[in-house]
Amino acid sequence: MEKTSLAELAEKSLAEARNVHSGRSAHTVHGGHASTLRQTVIALLGGQRLDEHENPGEATLYVLAGRVRLSSGGEGQEAAAGDLLMIPDARHALDALEDSVVLLTVAKLP
Repeated sequence: MEKTSLAELAEKSLAEARNVHSGRSAHTVHGGHASTLRQTVIALLGGQRLDEHENPGEATLYVLAGRVRLSSGGEGQEAAAGDLLMIPDARHALDALEDSVVLLTVAKLP
């Protein structure tokens, strides 16, 4: 059995994002490329963006801190700390409206 403090990892990830040119950082919490389920903590400084990309499977985005906007197909949804977004099965992008940390959960399709 393993335990991970998402609050501590969120703080650490945001500190790392503030110290790199890209303004972002990511840490896999569970799973990996060979696993069906993968969870990743992603920190983005305000104004940073994950450009449009494909959805590799069923996915959700839980906002641990800050405010983000998930957009797909000309539509968008804002979310703040405590909100859970269902990622559409389509190309999508993520914008940090302020310094933010999210937990991305993906179940890869076979």
